[in-house]
Amino acid sequence: MSREELVLPSSGSSPQATFNSGSLFFIGNATVLLHYAGFTILTDPNFLHQGQHVHLGYGISSARRTNPAMEIEELPALDMVVLSHMHEDHFDRIAEAKLDKNVPIITTHQAADNLKSKGFTATQGLNSWETLTVIKDDAKVRITAMPGRHGPGILSALLPSVNGNMLEFHSTVDKPVFRLYISGDTLMYEDIKEIPQKYPDIDLGLLHLGGTKIFGILLTMDAKQGVQAIEMIAPHLSIPIHYNDYTVMKSSLEEFMQAVTEAGLDQRVKYLKHGDTYTFDVLQK
Repeated sequence: MSREELVLPSSGSSPQATFNSGSLFFIGNATVLLHYAGFTILTDPNFLHQGQHVHLGYGISSARRTNPAMEIEELPALDMVVLSHMHEDHFDRIAEAKLDKNVPIITTHQAADNLKSKGFTATQGLNSWETLTVIKDDAKVRITAMPGRHGPGILSALLPSVNGNMLEFHSTVDKPVFRLYISGDTLMYEDIKEIPQKYPDIDLGLLHLGGTKIFGILLTMDAKQGVQAIEMIAPHLSIPIHYNDYTVMKSSLEEFMQAVTEAGLDQRVKYLKHGDTYTFDVLQK
């Protein structure tokens, strides 16, 4: 299901978009800065520092264990923000205060309405399988909301609605040149099986891990579910994010690395530390 197109202002005298290579800078938690095809895209902006707390609702808070690899003031001009859901470790009070209120934010309907009430003017809410096409100069990216569930069973209704996202970058031809899957804060559940059926050729997957637990209940993928995601969704390469950053995260990156090795998947995973840049080359399909 498609929605209206969003046309961004022309980059003017900037060089023509290149589809041959791109880069991904890991800021921390689920916050990533992506440069590809002339687009600059930020995910889940979280710029709080070590020792500061996020409030997760129902009187629950969590302390950050890490620092972001850059400050929000150091961000380049953004074309858009892709936001999984409205929790403070994904859109914090620093982002609320300092992000450009006119930057497009693609997210859930629930989060879009929340952000509008905070003064953000260009929010775009998507339901699962809905698509927004964003056009800039001679490039476009189709952003399709993927299924996500931030808790088991009935508990999910008490938590914010969550989107994963599929970003398909196109040149002037219609066939996607590069396909990026971002899991969002989801558990593995039945609807996830539809993703590889609809998208059998995913170049890169960003997996939100961490094994977040509140009152002993698992709310994001742990090491075991992260491996299941790689095997089921089958991106050519996966990068784990959203790990070790907050005290509610109970499944470490080290546990995931061990599980990946035991499953024989080492060649399909790339690990980034905060502040690392992953540069990728894209072969024309």
